[in-house]
Amino acid sequence: MTAQPMFPLQSALLPGEPLPLRIFEPRYSQLVRDCLEMTDPAFGVVLITRGLEVGGGDVRGDVGALARITEYADHGMGQYQLGTVIGERIRVREWLDDDPYPRADIEPWPDEPGPPVTHERIGEIVDAMLALFERIVSARGARLRPDALAVEPEVADDPSRHIYVLASRVPMGQADRYAVLAAPTLAERVDVLADAIETVSAMVEFQIASDENGE
Repeated sequence: MTAQPMFPLQSALLPGEPLPLRIFEPRYSQLVRDCLEMTDPAFGVVLITRGLEVGGGDVRGDVGALARITEYADHGMGQYQLGTVIGERIRVREWLDDDPYPRADIEPWPDEPGPPVTHERIGEIVDAMLALFERIVSARGARLRPDALAVEPEVADDPSRHIYVLASRVPMGQADRYAVLAAPTLAERVDVLADAIETVSAMVEFQIASDENGE
C-alpha cells in the first residue's frame, strides 16, 4: 500500500480547476518537500465536511481529486507558493495516520458506466446556465458576454471534461460542488448539476426580489 499525501480543504475542487496555494503550516511544508521529490509531484485534495484546515481534528470527505504541482516558489522558513492543477478523481480507501501530515490509501475513480450523455443534454445545461448568468448580470445593469461559457474544442468534444468545466463556473455551495464530484456516473453528474443550477437560480430570484422590495 502506498500512502498518498493528502491536503484536506474547505473547498470541493473539480478536475481541470487551477488551485493556487500558499503553504506555511509545518506539516504541509513537509508535504510539499516530499511531493517535490516525487516523479509525479501530486497530492490528494478532499473537502473538509466539518472542522478547519489548520490544526487537524477535521472530518473529511472520501471523494476528491489529485492536485499536481505545476510550479512553485520556495520563500524559505517552510513557506511555499504553489501553482497546481486538479486532475483525476480519486476515492479514499482508508485514512492513515496523520504523521507527519494527512495521508490516505487511495484509488482512481473514473466515471462508472452509465447512460450516455448527449451533446443535446449538455446544451440544456449550457442554456440553463446562460439564463442564470443573464439574470444576474441584467440585475446589475450589465450585459452578458456572448462567449461567457465558451470552452476549448478539445473540452467540448469530451462530455466528462465539459461538465466539470461548466460546473466549476456555477456559483454554488461546497456541498453541491461535492455532490457533482461524487456522482458515480456522468449522467448522474449532469442531473446533480442541473438540480444545483435550479437551486442557485431560485436563490438569485429571491435575492433580486428582496433587493427590489428594499428588504
